[in-house]
Amino acid sequence: MGEGSGPRYRRVVLKLSGEALLGEQRFGIDPEALAALAEEIVQAYRWGVQLGIVIGGGNIFRGIQAAAHGIDKVVGDYMGMLATVINGLALQNAIEARGVPTRLQTAIAMAQIAEPFIRRRAIRHLEKGRIVIFAAGTGNPYFTTDTAAALRAIEIGAEAILKGTRVDGIYDADPEKVATARRYERISSREVLEKGLRVMDLTAITLCQENRLPILVFNINRRGNLLRLLAGEPVATLVHHEEV
Repeated sequence: MGEGSGPRYRRVVLKLSGEALLGEQRFGIDPEALAALAEEIVQAYRWGVQLGIVIGGGNIFRGIQAAAHGIDKVVGDYMGMLATVINGLALQNAIEARGVPTRLQTAIAMAQIAEPFIRRRAIRHLEKGRIVIFAAGTGNPYFTTDTAAALRAIEIGAEAILKGTRVDGIYDADPEKVATARRYERISSREVLEKGLRVMDLTAITLCQENRLPILVFNINRRGNLLRLLAGEPVATLVHHEEV
């Protein structure tokens, strides 16, 4: 980052899986992983980026796995939404411990611990210099947190979705299993759908495609990567959108 240079994006939604909080654990929240993630987010905030955050709940509960063990799909999805609220509270606490104001908004009303999601209020928080964490998905079963991230990003007028993963972009095969997997620097949403690449779910990709919202996939576990991405360094795969 050159002296005096500013971030490439001024308002973004950062999409994180619940696994970003696992660290070396098999489930739950690892304090060191939580602290490292909060540091990355706070650095981006202090660079002047308006941040909305959507975090999953897979480190605590996965509705799809519950359904396989006999729990009703709708019930399992609601349990997963509540898991995202737990993660949202943990992330809010870690960020505020570093002196940065946040607001937690949920798609399911729970007035004692969070605000309800209200679009105008969320935008106002961002304009006032607060990080906004969006929890409980869309508030509806059958929709993933990927879809929630796309929806919230469109609603608040974000310039991009930044999807933090365990790898440094999108590959034509799983790079953790296939040594010869090829990394894409840029790929269209049409190609993502045609090739069946697991970037985000179909609904999320379609929402982004129809609203011309770019998606950048990067490794959130590598320290400093969020700032590098915001500075325009090639640490992510860009999903762009052709005319539809």
